[in-house]
Amino acid sequence: MANTYTQINIHAIFSVKGRENLLTNNFRTELFKYIAGILKNNKQFSLAVNGYKDHVHIFFELHPTTSLSEIIKIVKTNSSKWINENRFVKGKFSWQEGYGAFSYSHSQRDDVIKYIIKQEEHHKKLTFKEEYLELLQKFEIAFDDHYVFEFYD
Repeated sequence: MANTYTQINIHAIFSVKGRENLLTNNFRTELFKYIAGILKNNKQFSLAVNGYKDHVHIFFELHPTTSLSEIIKIVKTNSSKWINENRFVKGKFSWQEGYGAFSYSHSQRDDVIKYIIKQEEHHKKLTFKEEYLELLQKFEIAFDDHYVFEFYD
């Protein structure tokens, strides 16, 4: 794709199936490194990968030849396979269906990176449900409660 220049900054969020707190401290950091590697191996430029016990945030530059849904599918498929092969959780691990994705300008990148890096601190004040619904509202994304992530209070 000669003479094609892009910078498509995507912040995507996905959750553990059943919103269980399965992403424990003993492997969470390695999982985030693994996901960054998946992105790199698929021509995506990782800016930040982090999350908390029940969800993951990825922020990356989307390569123009790849669809967002394809990248999320690759990340979720490969990372769940890695978790299962390493037996980090009892039983079979899987991600919940769907994801949220939001685009940001270059001038917003540092703020988004800082936000993602501080997930553990952030979730001392705000639940994942509150965080996710706040993002949907901030970006004026119409949603049906029935199709939003399964939230368990």
